Amino acid sequence: MSTERKVGSDIEIAQAAKMQHINDIASKLNIGVDDLEHYGKYKAKLPLNLIDENKAKENNLILVTALTPTPAGEGKTTVSIGLTEGLNKIGKQATVVLREPSLGPVFGIKGGAAGGGYSQVVPMEDINLHFTGDFSAIEKANNLLSALIDNNIQSQTRNLGLDPRRIYWKRVMDMNDRSLRDITIGLGGIGNGIPRQDGFNITPASEVMAILCMSNDREDLKKRLGDIFVGFTYDRKPIYARDLNAQNAMAILLKDAIKPNLVQTLEGNPAIIHGGPFANIAQGTNTIIATKMGLTLSDYVVTEAGFGSDLGAEKFLDIKCGYAGLKPKTIVLVATIRALRHHGGAKTEEYGDVSVERVERGFPNLEKHIENAKQFGITPVVAINHRTGDGEDEIKFVQEACAKMGVKAVVSKGWANGGEGTKDLATAVVENIEGAGNNFEALYDWNLSIEEKVETIAKKVYGADGVDYQGKALLDLKRIYTLGLDKLPICMAKTQKSFSDNDKLIGRPTGFRVTVREFEFAAGAGFVIPITGAMMRMPGLPVVPASEHMDIDNDGKISGLS
Repeated sequence: MSTERKVGSDIEIAQAAKMQHINDIASKLNIGVDDLEHYGKYKAKLPLNLIDENKAKENNLILVTALTPTPAGEGKTTVSIGLTEGLNKIGKQATVVLREPSLGPVFGIKGGAAGGGYSQVVPMEDINLHFTGDFSAIEKANNLLSALIDNNIQSQTRNLGLDPRRIYWKRVMDMNDRSLRDITIGLGGIGNGIPRQDGFNITPASEVMAILCMSNDREDLKKRLGDIFVGFTYDRKPIYARDLNAQNAMAILLKDAIKPNLVQTLEGNPAIIHGGPFANIAQGTNTIIATKMGLTLSDYVVTEAGFGSDLGAEKFLDIKCGYAGLKPKTIVLVATIRALRHHGGAKTEEYGDVSVERVERGFPNLEKHIENAKQFGITPVVAINHRTGDGEDEIKFVQEACAKMGVKAVVSKGWANGGEGTKDLATAVVENIEGAGNNFEALYDWNLSIEEKVETIAKKVYGADGVDYQGKALLDLKRIYTLGLDKLPICMAKTQKSFSDNDKLIGRPTGFRVTVREFEFAAGAGFVIPITGAMMRMPGLPVVPASEHMDIDNDGKISGLS
């Protein structure tokens, strides 16, 4: 694939690319054409029988995470794709494995998740929009269960006795729509069902999404779907999806969604994209199946986990690796000078102002993320995701400060130069892996009490002094223990803007306590969810949504997508 190196928007760069046929991309992974399920010329699904568990454990898994980001993000996906290009440039066989974008951020404020500049996966428009229909299938499976719940409540002959006031399952859609957070359904007479309070979550926050990402195969998928907790009967008996005989039909709707999607980078290297949970309210990682597929087919796999390392990476390492039996060989911490200025006190309008002083004041945030990686037994590589306007003295300070911690910090110019701009980073990553000093170890034992596990994360990862539980959280804890779910790992729901649960505490806050407002649990996906602060499972649109700047012409060419 060739692209002309010129400045332009992400979509203009992607549209200028000359893509290779997906058959040619598959051949680089030694996949035959007959094994592909084609979605046009540039997308295909991969069958699960290609996965080799032994290879998945032997090959090199690289986890890309970041410091605490600014609202626009610091470019983990861009660095992940650029690093993959760089690894291939230096002669390594590498594949990037990523999450699928949600339409909420695409049409909201944050944009898509296909990378940026000359470190993108393509076809960019398809990936950022409906892609191969996985999100739609997840949405339909989720809402099938909702329909079965309300049908059972309405039934006179097969009623399980579900208490409409104690149903915890919600409907989903993949769009930011705050008006659907809390709704009343079943109005209009007895023919329209039983009136009750309900609501919508955004699709990436659905437990069905989490289950798809945690499943190892179809049988595991069905079991997990059956284990979804629905609610209680009038006499406080727990009801699960399996009690409604929902799991098989839900799995049928996911028959294609469970298969990973193969696409390509701008430089014609393989990319696998599958699953898309958020990291502040879910586990924030792609599917176990996709990661194992990449590790089966490539010597090196680059993958990323959402938001900062205190969220996505911690969940990747403590939850996903536990269920999948994976051991990452190294961690790449993405940092931008812009974010360090932010944590050093710069206001939004000052993000572009060169200031070694602010970078120095903001460095403790990155320092804590480095320390966190080391707590998992891995000395990371810091990738300074270069932006126009970064000062040489600012970069030099970061590199020298990292060196004092025994960590190499490398400037990554993947956005501007693709693989040519990340060869130094790729070399540093390979050297880090081959140095044999990394030995991944999870942070806590799942058999600890819930309180001990939450406190471990809060104290060791966030730097908190302790954890406080509000009244509802204490009641929720009793329910979790009664249901026998206390041995599950922990999936913290917390702001991505701070180590603490207060998004105003930037940098490396100290002297704070984490307050757990309530607990949720995903019995099917397999984790307990402490909720801190006012976390939203259905975001709203900004005053000026990104959708207002998008268009499509008479030839079908899209503009304004990012």
